[in-house]
Amino acid sequence: MSDVVRTTAKDGSQVEFIYKDPAQGAIKDVYFAPDKSYVVAFFRNPLDPYGKERIENIVGKYRHDLFEQEGGEYWKEIFCWPEKIVEYDGRMGLVVPAYEKCYFFDSEPLKGAEKEGKWFASAKNFNKFVPPDEKGSLLSFLKICIRLSRGVRRLHAAGLAHSDLSYKNCLIDPKTGSACIIDVDGLVVPGLFPPDVLGTPDFMAPEVVATAYGPKEKRELPKRTTDLHALAVLIYQYLLHRHPLRGGKIHSTDSEVQERLEMGEKALFVEHPTDASNRPKVGKNDGVYLPWIDAARIPYKTTGPYLTELFNRAFVDGLHNPSLRPSAGEWEDALVRTTDLVLPCENPNCVMKWFVFDNKKKAVCPYCGNPYKKQAPVFDFYITNDGASYRPERRRMTIFSGQSLYPWHVDRMTVPNEKLSEKDLERVGYFAFHNNAWMFVNQRLPDLKNLSTGELIPPGKGVTLTQNLQLLLSGKKTGRIVNVSIANS
Repeated sequence: MSDVVRTTAKDGSQVEFIYKDPAQGAIKDVYFAPDKSYVVAFFRNPLDPYGKERIENIVGKYRHDLFEQEGGEYWKEIFCWPEKIVEYDGRMGLVVPAYEKCYFFDSEPLKGAEKEGKWFASAKNFNKFVPPDEKGSLLSFLKICIRLSRGVRRLHAAGLAHSDLSYKNCLIDPKTGSACIIDVDGLVVPGLFPPDVLGTPDFMAPEVVATAYGPKEKRELPKRTTDLHALAVLIYQYLLHRHPLRGGKIHSTDSEVQERLEMGEKALFVEHPTDASNRPKVGKNDGVYLPWIDAARIPYKTTGPYLTELFNRAFVDGLHNPSLRPSAGEWEDALVRTTDLVLPCENPNCVMKWFVFDNKKKAVCPYCGNPYKKQAPVFDFYITNDGASYRPERRRMTIFSGQSLYPWHVDRMTVPNEKLSEKDLERVGYFAFHNNAWMFVNQRLPDLKNLSTGELIPPGKGVTLTQNLQLLLSGKKTGRIVNVSIANS
């Protein structure tokens, strides 16, 4: 193939790419390898010395610290990280793994297009263009948000900031719950590598927008706290398919001034608890945006208590006070806990397929209005410091047929993150509706005990779930007990 170029990367390895018909990004031209297993992305313009040093650190030190340590393979699924540096035809380029197949649409009208987050972040795109079999479910979007939060948490732990976190730089697959953060060659290191860009308009923090047109020395630049604003916006958009700040309030008839005020100095949460002036306006021709644009019909509180609390901190308390924004780790924990609150919608045509149970007497799916007709047992978790007295943990779990219990539910020292062992990923028990009663079947809990009767329940045996039943899940001081309540009955 005459267009195939062979060159030597900076690490001495050989790199091949087809030097023809590049895909063009904002600042790079992208060429595929002959087998399409990787791409070579060349910067269109020469990099200054700081830019070159940044790239060398990203491919060298930061990549080593992230991927060459224990658990590094996990992060290869979360980040599409540059692997090598090449120079050719007077330009510097990066060798980057090709995106996994799941990040391309399988169905028309988007077949072959990358699954950029923008297709799922707005109601119009989600309703009108995303094929039905690619829409995923509430549960898959929760998993996506967990992975993105986990990735941002890892960057921040390394002292890095993405600087341009947005739906353009996140590929997602709602069919599998997968997510991948891309375009990491602009990472910010405070005091060492400043940001190349201010960010993407929908995701720039208000303090960045408000100072973008002022004196350079007074501008707020992307950093860790601006990442946290962008992450909160992403989570809100993926779960509710609307923007948290773009509402119905008009500040100016000049579009540039309106943008600067709406997203900057005068930014206001569209669902602010006490100021309704920026609520999205629903017009007679807005059917393609429904039900998502209607905040009264699908309010942010449908995401459950843990996420509601963080949305308030992100878009009320912390919107103009960056120090109050939730950390990526807090988002990750709240999202994990929220996955324990979901119930499957019994309407086969429901677009979200799952909903967060609000623990009301009667469960109703907020997305389609379908009532949940089955009983909904709930586990309320309690923890102890001394193995004797227990206190409520503010954590609960809804039960449905096939639901599983995992080690992180049993012991508070087991945290559901990238460090889990293979054994900790295996369930310890499951729930089933049998003979007109709910059962918990113990598979791997040696200490499971019915505290209501004092009876031990060995692995392989089950226990019927009844109102106010108490179960000891583990005899360790870090173990939990649960109290059972039967809702929706």
